[in-house]
Amino acid sequence: MASVTRASLDQKLAMAKRCSHEGVLAGAKAAVIATVATAIPTLASVKMLPWARSNIDLRAQAVIISTAAGLAYFVVADKTVLASARKNSFEAAARRGNN
Repeated sequence: MASVTRASLDQKLAMAKRCSHEGVLAGAKAAVIATVATAIPTLASVKMLPWARSNIDLRAQAVIISTAAGLAYFVVADKTVLASARKNSFEAAARRGNN
């Protein structure tokens, strides 16, 4: 069984921090895009459609928009972190195979 060194643990920790940072950035970008993409039709429908005007108040509009933004953030952040971890594990396996 291979021994775990302090340097390898530090390297893994740095890689995990980089992966999570990439996920946060990608999730934030997706949340901004989802906010705009959801806010425009929501606000337009409330202005133009009589049913929406009478049934969708400000709180409901905020819930619709924030739900879409939160969902986009978590889905994209999760996919980004998993893709980065998968890429790093394949690279680590290739390095172990070459040594």
